Amino acid sequence: MKIGIDKLSFYTPAFYVDMTELANARGIDPNKFTIGIGQDKMAFAPITQDAVTMGANAALNFLTEEDRQKIDLVILATESGIDQSKSGAIYIHRLLKLQPFARSIEFKEACYGATAGINLAKDYIAQHPDSKVLVIGSDIARYGLDTPGEATQGAGAVAMLLSTNPRCIALENDQVFLTEDIMDFWRPTYSEYACVQGKYSTEQYLHFFETIWAEYQRKFSQPLEKFAALCFHLPYTKMGKKALDLIIETAPSDVQEQLTENYRLSTLYSRNIGNIYTGSLYLSFISLLDHQPNLAAEDKIGFFSYGSGAVGEFFSGTLQPGFKEFITTAEHQDLLTNRKKLSISEYETRFKEELPKDGSTLEISSTDEDPAPIVLTGITEHMRQYKRKQ
Repeated sequence: MKIGIDKLSFYTPAFYVDMTELANARGIDPNKFTIGIGQDKMAFAPITQDAVTMGANAALNFLTEEDRQKIDLVILATESGIDQSKSGAIYIHRLLKLQPFARSIEFKEACYGATAGINLAKDYIAQHPDSKVLVIGSDIARYGLDTPGEATQGAGAVAMLLSTNPRCIALENDQVFLTEDIMDFWRPTYSEYACVQGKYSTEQYLHFFETIWAEYQRKFSQPLEKFAALCFHLPYTKMGKKALDLIIETAPSDVQEQLTENYRLSTLYSRNIGNIYTGSLYLSFISLLDHQPNLAAEDKIGFFSYGSGAVGEFFSGTLQPGFKEFITTAEHQDLLTNRKKLSISEYETRFKEELPKDGSTLEISSTDEDPAPIVLTGITEHMRQYKRKQ
């Protein structure tokens, strides 16, 4: 029985910051952003968007009424949760008008969370083959104004519908995973911003990839030439290239060229959105699908997932016949094209806007400025208020 991703899409907010302008404003050589870390634009989430709204917006454009009736498990993976108790997936379940007899839960393990959700979805569908599972990775990466991490911020969500007989990609049962207790990136409950040891985190990302790849080869003996492409978790686009470079010389020269080009194509959306944490790996997969017309059915795609703290995993999938019919490239590119560029002063002003932390009532007056179908409209008695415009 084949199980995998039937449909997938992403959402990113309607605003962005130009990285060259940000570098100039911070007195930094723009090449450090555009070349050094490989980022051109940074998505910015207004106060009307959070992990819930972005996750729901990501799924809204591909769900049919049949999907809504068959989904009986909703998994939200996020490290930008809005409540210490209630799952954000419950709000998403309502906003997407899914049938009521479903489970709705939230996962957390840094940027690895969506991969954990996919694994649970696969196991669930194996036991309930008529069911569908909605897995969402949704996050806002914030490090603060004029901080070392500012250039690696971003915002967005990826939504994936998993089922039997998937029409996009069938996932193999070849996972290799690794856990080590390290402190490369974390966010205490009392802090709005993450703590990060940037150089150490990069070292650990590469250590995890190299260790897991060696174990994957020991267990499954799948050399690089078996893969049409490798997709990586991309906190910034140069990170995955560092990992790929560790192993690429093991492949014939023509395979090296193909993998390098497909890696470049897989980074194009991330270059213009930034880090979206749990959805980042799957955004790279969408970017590959949208930009590489030469992919074909039965092509093998490798995935490297990494969540600081740390958990990593490598697995693969096989593209299915007719997968191109279920790629919503035009919608994705329209979403990016129609964004508004914020000046640095506008960005800094909006960045400082905050929701009340004391239960005060807030009605957000700027919801009309946000063209998203689903928005946050305010807070009443400690409860977030969401609106679906259509």
